[in-house]
Amino acid sequence: MAGATRTENFDVSIDKIHQVLKDYESYPDFMDGVSAVTILSTDGDISKVEYKISIIKKFNYILNIKDEGVNRISWTFDSGDLFSSNNGSWDLKDNGDGTTEVTYSLDADFKVKVPGMISKKLVSSNLPSMMKSVLKRAKSI
Repeated sequence: MAGATRTENFDVSIDKIHQVLKDYESYPDFMDGVSAVTILSTDGDISKVEYKISIIKKFNYILNIKDEGVNRISWTFDSGDLFSSNNGSWDLKDNGDGTTEVTYSLDADFKVKVPGMISKKLVSSNLPSMMKSVLKRAKSI
């Protein structure tokens, strides 16, 4: 199992960050490597979302994403061609001064043996650029 967690403080309100994170279908517009996102179904606060990714290689996966309100978006793995599990969350904490503490957590496992360098890139190395992309998008709205 490969895991990663990263916490940063963003100079943006919690509402704007939550708005960016829950707009799944816009991810290809601002996140590197995300080529398409499709919401397959929604039932209350849970959406079944398909991601098409192109990082090192092309692959797809489907997550069940739960919007738990302005402070948390979490997901569990449904299916996919590379991962055998992919569970994680975005946790947001309003710092009370217009800034937000943002924590991204992920635990993933692969269906086939993936070399360490590739799994590290897929799971943790892209985190800094992904966090910057979310911050930039949130500042633009």
